[in-house]
Amino acid sequence: MTRPPAQLNRFFVSNEFSVSYRRAKQLQWQSQATSGYSLLAVLRGDLGYTVDKAPVALNALQFVLFEPNISVTANAKQAEVLFITFSASLVMQHASAMNLIPSKATVTFRSEHISNDQKLDGLFAQLVAELTDEQPGKEIVLHALVEQLLVQVLRNYAQPRRSEALELSRVGLVDRRIRRSVELMHTQLDQDLTLKELAAASYLSPFHFARLFKKLTGSTPHNYLAGIRAARAQLLLAATELSVTEVGARVGYLSASHFTKAFRLATGTTPREFRKALISTNMTSANER
Repeated sequence: MTRPPAQLNRFFVSNEFSVSYRRAKQLQWQSQATSGYSLLAVLRGDLGYTVDKAPVALNALQFVLFEPNISVTANAKQAEVLFITFSASLVMQHASAMNLIPSKATVTFRSEHISNDQKLDGLFAQLVAELTDEQPGKEIVLHALVEQLLVQVLRNYAQPRRSEALELSRVGLVDRRIRRSVELMHTQLDQDLTLKELAAASYLSPFHFARLFKKLTGSTPHNYLAGIRAARAQLLLAATELSVTEVGARVGYLSASHFTKAFRLATGTTPREFRKALISTNMTSANER
């Protein structure tokens, strides 16, 4: 009887994309809605995920693409999984350079599960090899592989979508009706923002703002904020020498235990475990952040 591979976590984080490789007996995490795109691939085993309260099974050697403003809850046993996020600006920049979208259009992807893409399967395998092997120049190769992967995804699965409401802002692809509130979340991430303050940024009453935000993003304002906090925390853990407690405070958690709980929910691992599993980056001092 073949024994399952040993458990392993590897993470790579940058401003434009992140790569999470998980190989474990059991996986569970909840990716909150954000303004970026993501790709979930199962390399071995099976994975169940929920989108809009609908449970879906993703089988081995299948992947699925998620557009912005989609919350995903995933569970898996004895699985090997890649989860890649792309900033909206990176996706739009490449789609525009490839002449795939006209002016004032955004990118949408096919929602069905995809398999038998030999080019992408090969890129997934190369990503895993770089993440798990200790070779010099790893960061350079990872950037190049993700660039190739994004080009392949755009070539084969992207479609233009015209929208008068969605716009690419400094915080990602956001509906203009809630853009100011989302920007407030990013600029005051360490603050305990109330629903009233977020609604005021969009010139709406708290009641109407909460309803509109949920309709546009599929997430409550504070769950959306939690997603932004988790993404920023990953960057800080990767690019600074700040302690876990200091990182938590910078993203709005005064309690280290609350930060650890929220981070585990979003990533399936604790901040300390995440940092240990990170691919080495050029560390910047806390004073430079």
